[in-house]
Amino acid sequence: MDSRMLPTRFTDMNIGDMLIVRNPGNVIPNSQHFQDELTTNEPTALELGCIVNNIRHVIVCGHSDCKAVNELYKLQDREFGSPENRKLFPVRSYLCTHALPSLEKFQQFQLTDYQKPLLFQAETPMKHFVAHIDPDNKFAFEDKLSQIHTLQQVQNIASYGFLKKRLETDQIHIHAMWFDIYTGEIYYFSRQAKRFVVIDENNF
Repeated sequence: MDSRMLPTRFTDMNIGDMLIVRNPGNVIPNSQHFQDELTTNEPTALELGCIVNNIRHVIVCGHSDCKAVNELYKLQDREFGSPENRKLFPVRSYLCTHALPSLEKFQQFQLTDYQKPLLFQAETPMKHFVAHIDPDNKFAFEDKLSQIHTLQQVQNIASYGFLKKRLETDQIHIHAMWFDIYTGEIYYFSRQAKRFVVIDENNF
């Protein structure tokens, strides 16, 4: 959603090469939040892209200084995220509904003094991957949360039943990227390296 993000530019793609879905905080709500015919734009876009148009690669792209993630970070203050404030501020309500698992993982990370790796579910409940978050300690706390939040969306995408068969048979692959707004560096989460690595001529 952030106008500073230009996916076609930093991926060197042309118009029409990608289906791009923008929303606050690159949130893909977990399917457990929806019953019967209730849904939102994100799973609708996933179905149109992956099922109707046979897209095989889904990329979740977060970035530094994400205003929605900055608000998520503030939800550690109970007053900030109180029921009264959630009624007044839609962003807080939205994040409390769909993004708290990311904050909970960040708080686990805090308890290890930002040292130990985190475990995330991958394309199926039987697959997991380990992630070392900002091991060089380059980024602000909010940006560490942003990277965790980006990886959490992989699990959320995999929660949708209409993707299950294709995920289990490797017809769809889910990736995570992260863009540093201020340096212009693009990071790709490498499951082999277990961390976000800079995309440059030495790595790719």
